[in-house]
Amino acid sequence: MDKRRLHITFCHRKPERSLFWRGKQFPVCARCTGIHIGYITFPLFMFNFFTLNVWWTLALILPTYIDGITQVFFKRESNNFLRVTTGLMAGIGGMSLVAIIGKYIGNQILLIFK
Repeated sequence: MDKRRLHITFCHRKPERSLFWRGKQFPVCARCTGIHIGYITFPLFMFNFFTLNVWWTLALILPTYIDGITQVFFKRESNNFLRVTTGLMAGIGGMSLVAIIGKYIGNQILLIFK
């Protein structure tokens, strides 16, 4: 077996990568906490209170991947503030992307029945 094999560990439930509220540890890591908080923005995108084009949407998602990948490949340690911030951006970007794709599919279906 190759000893140089990539060894990825997940950070959920690691105290140093989790947030705490009133002495209780969150069930997911700081990054995923930010992502889940970002999911709350979905109605804003779905009902056109706020819109982003696909490039801004992807730009919001990218920092999370950069942070995670650089931690794995360059043995860099992120901090919880950066994890929550990039996670929040990814959650918002993800919901914008879901709305963009959903609206596109909906419009395509409406065109079929015209």
